[in-house]
Amino acid sequence: MHPSTTAQQHNPAVPAQNAVGGIERMIVWIGSPTSLVLHTFAFVGFFAVSILRWVPWDLMLLVLTTVVSLEAIYLAIFIQMTVNRQSQSLKEVEQDVGDIQENIEELGENVEELGENVEELGENVEELGENVEDLKEDVEDIQEDIGEDTDDELREKRHADMLESLTNDVRAILKSLESLKGR
Repeated sequence: MHPSTTAQQHNPAVPAQNAVGGIERMIVWIGSPTSLVLHTFAFVGFFAVSILRWVPWDLMLLVLTTVVSLEAIYLAIFIQMTVNRQSQSLKEVEQDVGDIQENIEELGENVEELGENVEELGENVEELGENVEDLKEDVEDIQEDIGEDTDDELREKRHADMLESLTNDVRAILKSLESLKGR
């Protein structure tokens, strides 16, 4: 038989969580000013009943010593629980700090890599500038040659040579641009 989804399920961890929550509230209360005042009144009350001779001193001291000893045992347990919880919290913080340090190292490497890429881009831009200057010079040469050359065959040969030179320069620029796009 399968349990229905509407039936209340028994979860054994819930009482344990409630007990831990109650203990934590008790630990907080024990460290409060109210607890200090209450303990002070209790100790004064113990001594008052003996001073008023309602209870013999030996009996009062025996009961008080037993109560204080039991309270000290529980306080030591509570202190250890708090230390364990703080220790676990510190371990989690240490792990977080380690993760953050790894992330910072990765970011540093990425920044370094970006710097190298920027340097390479600067060199490529410089190269492109030089190629453009070469193209300008070739165009000027062509313009000068057009004005100087009167012989059609010679002019056509120079045009062909310059066009070939320009084509090679344009191919070099395109190759540089393709390499930049590839990054």
